[in-house]
Amino acid sequence: MWSNKFQEIQARLMLAVTAEDGMSTAEYAIGTIAAAAFGAVLYTVVTGDSIVNALTGIIDKALNTSM
Repeated sequence: MWSNKFQEIQARLMLAVTAEDGMSTAEYAIGTIAAAAFGAVLYTVVTGDSIVNALTGIIDKALNTSM
């Protein structure tokens, strides 16, 4: 009884796992848009004045250190 149920559940899980054929065109489009939006936000943050000034300060401090 239990062995039969277990085999049925196992067969259904295997079918559910292997039935995926890949992403559809709509999923690719949404993924591409999300990646582009993330890139735009990251570019905006990195090129902002506060980040540029902080990085410049760190580099200046490192280069002007006397030993």
